[in-house]
Amino acid sequence: MQDDQAYGVAADELRQFIEQFEQLEAEKKDISERQKEVMAEAKARGYDTKVMKKIVALRKRHRDDIAEEEAILEMYKSALGMA
Repeated sequence: MQDDQAYGVAADELRQFIEQFEQLEAEKKDISERQKEVMAEAKARGYDTKVMKKIVALRKRHRDDIAEEEAILEMYKSALGMA
């Protein structure tokens, strides 16, 4: 009887975790759809969404990391005669 009770509690807790995770998955899907809509609207207004996505990624990074990467990129481009 005690094993059944412990199993029932564990099963209830497990079910709660699963349901929470499923809810988060649904929210993530909704957010993804809204992001696509925003980019579609931006594209319809003439913005380059590929560049916009790069800017979003850059805004997540530290300024020093970006500056270092850009300096190396310029050095490599110069070495290859691209600058």
